[in-house]
This record gives sequence, C-alpha cells and structure tokens, in this order.
Amino acid sequence: MRAYILYLEIFLNRAERSDSLSLPETLKSLSDPIRRDILDMLREGKKTAGEISDHFDLTPATVSYHLSLLKKSELVVQSKYKNFIYYELNASMFEELLTWIYGFQKGEHYEK
Repeated sequence: MRAYILYLEIFLNRAERSDSLSLPETLKSLSDPIRRDILDMLREGKKTAGEISDHFDLTPATVSYHLSLLKKSELVVQSKYKNFIYYELNASMFEELLTWIYGFQKGEHYEK
C-alpha cells in the first residue's frame, strides 16, 4: 500500500512541474492512434526518428510533433549516439501508470 501511495504521489506531482504534462494530458497523449503505434514500435527497442517516420505516411515534421508530445508526457525518452538521436520507451513512466491503474482493481484509494 505504501509503494502505491508513493508512486501515485510522484505521478500526480508531475503536474506541478512546468516541463511535464498532467495526468489527463498524459492519458490524452496515449489516446492518439499514431502515438500508440509509435509506442508499439518502440517496444522492439530504440529507434531513430527516421526509422519511425519510415513506417508512416506522414511528414517528418508530423512525426517529430508526435515524438515531442510523447517525450513531454515522459512516455518516451531520447538519447544521442554519434550523429543520431534514439527514442525509447520510458519504462518507469509505464510502471507508474500501471501502478496507478492497478490501484483501482484492488479498490485502493489515495489518502493524505
């Protein structure tokens, strides 16, 4: 129970930081089918923006927009290697989301 409360506090407190999205906006970023497709692609491992863009009939700018929203919601992180930027899933954010959602199944609720 304590671990659940800690995860929930961390997740909900993200809304207070200016560089993060709030819970509703994070969930909204998951609601877009293109962003979900990008997340599915990244389950296979790190990919460059070009590799991601090759799978869609979209302009590179549009793919970049979707990647920026996924980064802002902390569902995706980027790293640089040589001249390439790689995108990958942020496992800790998904763990936080799952912990929060799992609390509903167990009937737990947040108490101050």
